[in-house]
Amino acid sequence: MKAIVTGATGFTGSALCRRLVADGWEVTAFVRESPRVAPLRALGIDCVEVDITDVDSVRNAMTPVDCVFHIAALFRTEDVDRKQFKRVNVDAVEYVAGAAWETGVGRFVHCSTVGVQGQIDDPPADETYRPRPNDHYQSTKWQGEQVARRYIENGLPGVVVRPAGIYGPGDMRFLKLFKAIEHNIFVMIGNGKTLYHLTYIDDLIDGFMLAAEKQEALGEVFTIAGPRYTTVQELADTVARILEKKPPRLRVPLWPVQVAAKACEAVCRPFGINPPLYPRRVEFFAMDRAFTTEKAQRLLNYTPRFDIQDGLTASAKWYRKEGLLKK
Repeated sequence: MKAIVTGATGFTGSALCRRLVADGWEVTAFVRESPRVAPLRALGIDCVEVDITDVDSVRNAMTPVDCVFHIAALFRTEDVDRKQFKRVNVDAVEYVAGAAWETGVGRFVHCSTVGVQGQIDDPPADETYRPRPNDHYQSTKWQGEQVARRYIENGLPGVVVRPAGIYGPGDMRFLKLFKAIEHNIFVMIGNGKTLYHLTYIDDLIDGFMLAAEKQEALGEVFTIAGPRYTTVQELADTVARILEKKPPRLRVPLWPVQVAAKACEAVCRPFGINPPLYPRRVEFFAMDRAFTTEKAQRLLNYTPRFDIQDGLTASAKWYRKEGLLKK
C-alpha cells in the first residue's frame, strides 16, 4: 500500500507517518524543508518538497497512490496574515483534492476539525449538528471541508475526519496548561463547568487508518474523539494530580476576561503584534465542545482506547523526558 501525507512534519502528520510505516505502507510526504524532515527520512519516507498552496507544485508531485491523507493546515496563529489561512486551509484543499481526483488515487482522507461546529448548545453533538465556525481558523477549515466534500460528491473516493482536541506525547499546545499548573499560576476563568473533548493521538491515528481502509467510510464524515468528554475543571484537576500538585482553585469571572481579550486583540492587531490575550484563548473556558463518536463506532468499529487519565499521564512523562517540565 502506498500513501501520500501532507502536513507530515506536524504533530498529527508525523504520528500518522510512523503508523503507516509500522503497518508496512510505502509513504511519500509532501514537506517544506526544515529540521523536522530528518526524522521522516530516517523512517525511510520519501520526502518531496511541495508547496501545497501552489497548484502546479501539487499537480507535479501527485501520483496515483492508494490513499492521500491531507493533514496539513494552518492552526490558530494570531500573528499570521488571515489571507494565509485561506491559502492553506481552503485553496490547498482545492489543489490537493483536485490533483488526487485527476490522478485517480484510491482514497482521499481529509482532516477537518470539530471546531467547524463551534459552540455545542445541546451536547453531545454528532456529525449532523449544525456548523457554526467562530473564528477565521474555524471558518477556513469549514470552507476547506466543503471543498473536500464537493470533490467526494463528484466522484473522488473520500472521507472527512473531524478530530476533537488532539493531545499526547509530542504535542506542544497543551504544554502551557501543564506549565501553568506545575508553577501554581493556573487561573480558572469562569466556573470550570465548560465541556471539553480530547482525542489522544493514538486514537486519532486509529481513526485515520480506519477511514483509509474501511469500505463503509467512503463518502462519510466522522467525528473522532476520546472515550468521553470532560469539564475544564476536571481536566485541570487531573493534570494537577498527575503532576502531584494541589488542584488549582484560583478563579476569575468570565465576562471581564472576554472584554479584555477583545480589547487586547483590537489594540495589537493593527501593529502586527501577537496579543498576549485574545478571544480564542478564552474560548477554552467559555465554549462547550462535547461530541459523540457513535457513528465511527458503528460504521468503522472505532474504539477509543485512551481515557484522559492515561493520556495526560503519558503527555506529562514526555514533557518531563524532554525537559519541558521539572521532574
